[in-house]
Formats: sequence, structure tokens, C-alpha cells
Amino acid sequence: MVPTGGGLAIMLAVLFSISINSLFYKFDAANYVALNVIILFGLFGILDDMINIGRPAKLVLMYYCSYPLMQYATHSQVLFPLIGHVDFGIFYSQLIVPTFVLVAANLVNMHSGFNGMSSGLSIIVLISLIIKSLMTGSIDNIIAIIAITGATLGFYLFERYPSRIFWGNIGSLTVGASIGVLIVMQGYIISGFIMLIPHTINFLMYVYWRVKKYPQVKFGKVRDDGTLEVPNQLTLKWVLPYYRRVTERQATYAMYAVTIVFGIIGILIPG
Repeated sequence: MVPTGGGLAIMLAVLFSISINSLFYKFDAANYVALNVIILFGLFGILDDMINIGRPAKLVLMYYCSYPLMQYATHSQVLFPLIGHVDFGIFYSQLIVPTFVLVAANLVNMHSGFNGMSSGLSIIVLISLIIKSLMTGSIDNIIAIIAITGATLGFYLFERYPSRIFWGNIGSLTVGASIGVLIVMQGYIISGFIMLIPHTINFLMYVYWRVKKYPQVKFGKVRDDGTLEVPNQLTLKWVLPYYRRVTERQATYAMYAVTIVFGIIGILIPG
């Protein structure tokens, strides 16, 4: 009996923080545009928690939620390792920007299930992206996302094992969209993709599960000794518990460790 929908606290904390700080500091306009996009995803999460919209309609609607960001995603070149710079021109703003934000939000939404796992992984990715931004000296346009990172870190203290509250779709879509927005605004397409590789692998495992038409199972069990008993190894968080007797906390920490490794690689990748 754990309450859900706690992601609303993240939204409210960020809005309060930005509104108060705007009295003393003049923020780059891009921050407000980014915040509008992120809040749109969060509001969509509230709607998704209330009614069953359907996956096709959900994907189409969320795709257009990121359109206000197009004029502020000034980067159109992507630096590919071993290849060099590739200029995507108008396709960057019209296709890559909305697609990347949509994909990032849904990857975060899907890669969850353990107490504190989704919020903890999101914090790791966000901090990695912020560190990369500090290294390149470009943070004026991501102040709102830094605020979201801080609010998510505060929320994590309540969602970590044993969770006292869950963030629901509103939290996962809000923070997931923040990751996508930060990536496209800073032009960290390759670095961001690398940081999200564990999330992507989890998604591909889900696709394999659906293609093979295996029975749908959402929950495992807890043995008497506190270790997890999972039904299969077809989702990333279940791989370790499937082959070894580990607790939920240990399995969650393992997911943190994997994401930290890819976060460090993403920081070190040039461009």
C-alpha cells in the first residue's frame, strides 16, 4: 500500500524553485521553453495515470509535446566517433529533437520496477550529462534541468528501498523528458545514446519478449530469505536475480553500477 503519483512533487518543486529564483536572476529564455516541454510530458503522465489513452495515440501526442523546443535546439551537427561531424540540417530540429525526447521519456518509463531504480538511474544519467555540460562550459540553457535533477535527488530519498512513495507515469515522463531535452539542446546525441544504452537494451529485451509471444508477467516474488524469485530473464533488471540469489536492493545497485559505467563513457566521448 504505497502511494503513487509522487512525480507531481518533482514538478511542483521545480516550478517553485524557478519562479522564486527568477526574481533575482535573469535566466536564458531556452530554460523556460525546455521547462514547458518537460511540464507537457508531466501533464501527459497525469492523464496517462488517470485513463488508458492507448499506445499509438500516446506516442503521437507525446511526439508533438517537444515541438516548442525546435527553435532552441541550435545544434545540427553530430560528432560520430571515427567518422567526424555530420550535419543533419533541418532534420535535426524536425525529426531528431522530438524523436529523441519521446524515446528518452519512454525508455525511462519502461526501465523501472524495483524500489528507487528508475529515479536512481535517471539521476545518474542527468548528473553525467550535467558534468559533460560543465566540461564544455555550456550550462546557461539547462538551469531548469539542473533544478529537476535536484528535485529528483530529493524525491529519491523517499523512493529508495523500501519505497515510501512511487513517482508514477508523471514522474518517469517528466524526468525522462528532461534527459531527452538536455541531450538535444546540448547536442550530445552520441554521448546521450551511450548513457542510455542500458535503458535501450531493456527496451530491446521487451521487444524480443513480445515478438516471441511469451506470457506477460509483471511481478516476481520474494523468497523467505529475502532474495528475489523472477519469472524469466527477459528484462534487464531480472537478469541478475534469474541467475543469482540477490535481494531487491542488491539487484537495484547492480543496475546503478551498469549505468554509472556507461555514464562515464558518455562523459569521456568527445563532442
